Formats: sequence, structure tokens, C-alpha cells
Amino acid sequence: MDFQQIYQEFIAGMKETGWLEYIAVFAGIISVWYSRKENILVYPTGLLNTIFYIYLSLKGGLLGEASVNFYYTVMSIYGWIMWSKKNSEHENIVRITKASGKEWGYHLIFFASFYVVLYFAIGWMSSKGYIKGAIPWADAFASATAYTGMWLMTKKKVESWYWWIATNIASIPLYFVKHYVFTSVYYIVLLVMAVMGLLEWMKKEKINKA
Repeated sequence: MDFQQIYQEFIAGMKETGWLEYIAVFAGIISVWYSRKENILVYPTGLLNTIFYIYLSLKGGLLGEASVNFYYTVMSIYGWIMWSKKNSEHENIVRITKASGKEWGYHLIFFASFYVVLYFAIGWMSSKGYIKGAIPWADAFASATAYTGMWLMTKKKVESWYWWIATNIASIPLYFVKHYVFTSVYYIVLLVMAVMGLLEWMKKEKINKA
């Protein structure tokens, strides 16, 4: 596919984009902006994004993406509760920290477990005709990295941004080939914001540790 074909696909996809997808995309961008700032509004804005994407994914037969957004929804509620907790001095109990080597091991096991389950589940559903247009290895990777990133975000781990970066890189071409062009562009924006978020959280982690 040359540049002209990609451009034509982009224009056609933008014309087909509905208002629900536009709202979901902008809510997602706002949510990531709040997460960079360690602002609890990341969760209510994120819920708007994930709930709309559950509907859009189910409508488009993208069960893998729907499962990811359902997981986001549950973890957003959990994260909202965790980020709201204060100590007796009205300070946040959950603070930005880096993972230890042992915790990194848990993260990798968490990711690998979800990847294997999702890979075989998506492959099986695709072979039975329950879902169309699935790319099991790519869908499983994008979903498993997203699961891991969201889990670590609730704990305010710096490493959550590494997983978000991986999710965004995988999702850009994945959504494009599935004709969710505006969502593909959305992940380009999220990729840039994830890199910025990583740098900001690294700075805050150093301040918290001092």
C-alpha cells in the first residue's frame, strides 16, 4: 500500500466516522492528559471513553477491543477508588513510584498470561466465525499490554507508561486495517502523550523519593 492509497483510505475512513467515535476519542485524549498530571479526573473522563468504545467495538464485531474496554471500565472504577484514598494528613496514599525487579517479574507474568489466553480465545472465536477481521497475535498483544498498563496505572507505577507506549504502537496499524481510521489517528496522539506522561512521572517519582 503506497502513500496515495493510505491517504485515500484515511479520507474515506474519516468520512465514515460517527459522532460517538469522535466523542470517545476526545474523551480518551482528555483522560490521558489528566493521567499525565496525576489528576483523578483521568477516571471519569476515561469511563466516558471506554463505555462508548465497548458499544462501538461490539457493533463492529471487535470482541477483543470490547473486552479491553470493559476491563478499562472496571479498572477505572477501581483506580478512582484507589486514587481517592487519603491518609490522616489528607495526602494521597497511592503515590507515583517505580517497580522493583521482583514487581517487574509480576508484570511480565501478568502480561504473558493475558497474551496467551487472549491469543487462543481470539483465534478460536475467529475460526468459528464469531468475530471477523481478527489478527490474533496483534490483537492479543495490543490487549495484553493495555491490560498491564491499566493495572499499573491504578497503582501509579511509572512503568505503566511503557506498557501504554507498546499498546499505542501496536494499535495504530491495527485499527487502521480494521477501518477505524480516526481511532488509528487517536492512538498516534496517545503515543505522543504517553511518552510525555512517562517523562513527567519519572520526574515526579524522583521528587517523591527525595
